[in-house]
Amino acid sequence: MSASKAMYQKLAKLAVVRGVNVQPNQPLVITASVRDYEFVRMVAKEAYAVGAREVIINWTDTELAKLNYTYQSEETLADIPDWKYDCVKREHDLGACYLRISSDMPGALKDVDQSKVRAYQMAYSKKMKDLRKYTMNNEGQWCVIGIPSVEWAKVVFPNLSEEKAFEKLEDAIFMTSRVTEDSDPLENWRIHDGNLVEYARKLTELNFKQLHFTSELGTDLTVELVDNHVWIGGGDMTPKKVYFDPNIPTEECFTMPKKTGVNGIVYASKPLSYSGKVIDGFWFRFENGKVVDFGAKQEEETLKSLLDFDEGSRYLGEVALVPYDSPISNSNILFFNTLFDENAACHLALGMPYPENVKGGAHMSEEELKAAGANESSQHEDFMFGTKEMNIDGIQQDGTVVPVFRNGNFVI
Repeated sequence: MSASKAMYQKLAKLAVVRGVNVQPNQPLVITASVRDYEFVRMVAKEAYAVGAREVIINWTDTELAKLNYTYQSEETLADIPDWKYDCVKREHDLGACYLRISSDMPGALKDVDQSKVRAYQMAYSKKMKDLRKYTMNNEGQWCVIGIPSVEWAKVVFPNLSEEKAFEKLEDAIFMTSRVTEDSDPLENWRIHDGNLVEYARKLTELNFKQLHFTSELGTDLTVELVDNHVWIGGGDMTPKKVYFDPNIPTEECFTMPKKTGVNGIVYASKPLSYSGKVIDGFWFRFENGKVVDFGAKQEEETLKSLLDFDEGSRYLGEVALVPYDSPISNSNILFFNTLFDENAACHLALGMPYPENVKGGAHMSEEELKAAGANESSQHEDFMFGTKEMNIDGIQQDGTVVPVFRNGNFVI
């Protein structure tokens, strides 16, 4: 850590109080790299200060993951033991909240056998399928935040020394997370959330049937929205009325596309880090909701594995609007990390939707969600397609066209 300890303590408190908003006697489950142990201790201390029942740490290590993928067989990797399911089930039964701290190097697993990565991902997803709704339906609070690492910084700033690169990434993460030395991040987020909530309210009231996207990259895409869709922006709420911020940072308002209602072509505006590899220069062509053609200048096979993950991976689960004039975008930094890059540009997600994006969705069965027009998948992968010159038109139920974005920013 090169920034002051006080700055990291502010970020830790923000993660606990605004991010997951730990409640008295509630367990907190943290997933973090072993390199981040000092920050994890700060988070644990803040959690206990607000009355957490216990703090459970799921440690990760990229080098160990590489060894596992290199030397274990696909059969071993795909053998997910019952105790892993039982641990998560216990956490849910106790009403836990979840914090993931992201700091890994983009492309860290680029040299490992992707068939093994896929085998593990698919097996784990299948094993945990019925537990996914806990976070997807916001039954408990959850949050993802980022902190810098030297390995990540060197990917973002390859021409700087390790020290300078780390300091620059550190500054960028604090700035985009609205953590400064001379202000209260909790108050900063209260104001910011309020602005996003207001945009989401306006978009929901406009009740668009479709959104039409065009950009200077060649994107010409029409996205139909499900009936009774709801736009979400800023923080979220559990059934017990506990407010939390799922992403720190966040700049988006998002809702649910109709599975079979997406047509046209979309060009990505930023690379995508997926399965330890970086996909770049890619595009998709949609017909009746499905990706029927695609291409990439870098890692096309990895892109294909993303699309072929399961039956729902070629359909959309989310459409999100992000102004071009936002802190992350204005930083002109490509983070190679979806948490940050998705909040620099409008984005779409292949795979599962968030049930909260349709009225009553959190209480719907899988069959009811399908009937409402929702996609179904075991993955959710965001990719960025917003640009400086992106225009978006909303088409209302009666055909009225309402300008939503002009030159990359809201005009509603």
